[in-house]
Amino acid sequence: MIMLISQKLGDNIKKIRTRKGMSQGDICRALDMDRGYMSAIENGKKNITIQQLERLAQALGVSVDKLLK
Repeated sequence: MIMLISQKLGDNIKKIRTRKGMSQGDICRALDMDRGYMSAIENGKKNITIQQLERLAQALGVSVDKLLK
């Protein structure tokens, strides 16, 4: 179950990011986050904290709810 949630979150992040024309690098610079870590999140291999999720949603200009759907 955890893997499915992580994968869905990663897929949503990637879809929204690419739809907005942003690279992983753009997001990582905005959040001061390592690009390898961001890649692992998008691939469902790493989990993020609620605080990181909120910051990521803000950087993408969407609600946390949108990332989790």
